[in-house]
Amino acid sequence: MTLPAWAIRPEQVRAVLPDADPSVAGALGGIEEWRARPEAERAPVFAAALLLDAGEHAARKALWGLGAPIAWREHVAALVRYAWLPFGALERPDLDRLAFRVSLLARNDDLGLLATAEALRRADVRLVEEVALFTQYTREIGCLDKPRGFASDHARFAYFRTPGRDPDYAAFDDTRCTVTVLSGLPGAGKDHWVAANRAGVPVVSLDDLRDELGVRPTGDQGPVIAAAYARAREYLRAGVAYVWNATNTTRALRSRCVGLAASYGARVEAVSVEAPPEVVHRRNRARERRVPAAVIDRMAGRWEPPDITEAHSVSSILNG
Repeated sequence: MTLPAWAIRPEQVRAVLPDADPSVAGALGGIEEWRARPEAERAPVFAAALLLDAGEHAARKALWGLGAPIAWREHVAALVRYAWLPFGALERPDLDRLAFRVSLLARNDDLGLLATAEALRRADVRLVEEVALFTQYTREIGCLDKPRGFASDHARFAYFRTPGRDPDYAAFDDTRCTVTVLSGLPGAGKDHWVAANRAGVPVVSLDDLRDELGVRPTGDQGPVIAAAYARAREYLRAGVAYVWNATNTTRALRSRCVGLAASYGARVEAVSVEAPPEVVHRRNRARERRVPAAVIDRMAGRWEPPDITEAHSVSSILNG
């Protein structure tokens, strides 16, 4: 891992999140294990410490606005999201699944450092001990400082979709076709990506269906969604690959179309298309189907790009 061209600084955070609390970052500076790391490995943990109290979504939006590299940003956002996992972790029945997920999105040893800094900020010895137990446990199950391995991308996909599944089970890959699920804010460039990369592949587009049905974006979306799923089922029954083109900016929004594809034995590839904030807003202003700027800002505040636990493959495209 190499250090990004920039490293987040407290003044950058204060510029976008004036109420950010630097105390966790201060506590992190007192941890010898963190100080001993190479600068490139210290940087994402430090950024997560600065952004911890803001929460995952605000942290992601702030780093997006600062132009952070996508993978680096998502590493930090995952640390912020799961910062409290090490506290009382051994009492959680779903600990293995969560620890495996963190190992794929960030690193559990990074998470341990961040949680230790939070425990030190609180001056709570018990919490420091709980983090140490979490660190030891993730070392024992082989995902402390590296991603948890799976037999195949299909085995990984099946594991995260099936509670109680053995993570070492080499699931037979019986997929029949590939469904491409797009995700991105309005103006990110999803239509452009489809035209350039999936020419000739059928597209289930919510925007196009709204036009076909005469439904405004602010109107009742029930008929649009029903039509989209009916069309997707036609393709799935025939074993035909297709693209699902919608904003899909949260995991909850994607889960239904991903679940439908999986239920028909399709391979799911998620494609996250994004652009810098100023580009998104500029493109949106030039669109015939313009989305109010305030709506885009609200969507950005809840934004959750797809990750590798949701699909067989995930691609992140910086379009602009």
